[in-house]
Amino acid sequence: MKKLTIAIDGPVASGKSTVARRVAELLGYLYLDSGAMYRALALAALRRGAALDDAAALEKLAGASRIKLERAENGLRVRLDGEDVTEAIRAPEVSQAASRVAVIAGVRRQLVAEQQEMGRAGGVVMEGRDIGTVVFPNAELKVYLDASLEERARRRLGDHHARGEAMELERMVEEIRERDRRDRERETSPLLRAPDAVLVDTTAMDIEETSRLIVSLAREREKVASG
Repeated sequence: MKKLTIAIDGPVASGKSTVARRVAELLGYLYLDSGAMYRALALAALRRGAALDDAAALEKLAGASRIKLERAENGLRVRLDGEDVTEAIRAPEVSQAASRVAVIAGVRRQLVAEQQEMGRAGGVVMEGRDIGTVVFPNAELKVYLDASLEERARRRLGDHHARGEAMELERMVEEIRERDRRDRERETSPLLRAPDAVLVDTTAMDIEETSRLIVSLAREREKVASG
C-alpha cells in the first residue's frame, strides 16, 4: 500500500497531539512533532548565546542547523546536527525559548521546508494549526479535529488538576475562548480548516475512538492511492 501524508489540524485541547501520535503508532508511520523541531532550534540558539529577539540571526541559525526526527523503539528521537537531544529539549528554559523562536516568520519558513522534505515520501502524520493549509496542502488525508468549547476546557482543566494546579472551569473556558481568537486571527500561520479536511467532532469521543476512526479513513485512502 502507498503510504500517505496525514495532516491533522484543530484548536487547542481538541486532542490532536495525542491522536496524531496514536494514529502514527497504529499505522507504523512517523509522527512529525513540529514542536520538537522548534525546541531543537531553541536549544541551538541557547547554546550559541543567540539573542531570542534577533530574527535575522535565528533565521540564519535555522538554515544552518540540521534537525531530524527519527522513529525508534522507544518513541520519537530528535537529532540536532547529529546529536540526540530528545531529553535536552524538554528543559523548561528550552520550552520558554521555543515559544519565542516559533513566532518568527523566517524561522517558520525554514522549518516548514524541512518538514515538507521529511514528508515528501509519505508515511507521516503531523498535527498543528496550519498543516493541511500550509505545510502539507497536498496531503492525501486531512483531518480537522474539534470539540465543544466546554469539553475542551474540561480536558485542559484536567491537565492542570493532574499537575496539582487549581483552576475554575469558568476561567478555563474564557482562556480557551481567548486562545481560539488569537489562533484564528494571528498573522503568521493562523488556525484554519482546509476546505478538503474531514471534520471530526471529538466532544463525545475518546482518544482511541478518534484515532481508530482516522486510521480507518487512512486505510481507505491508501487503497485509492495504490490503485
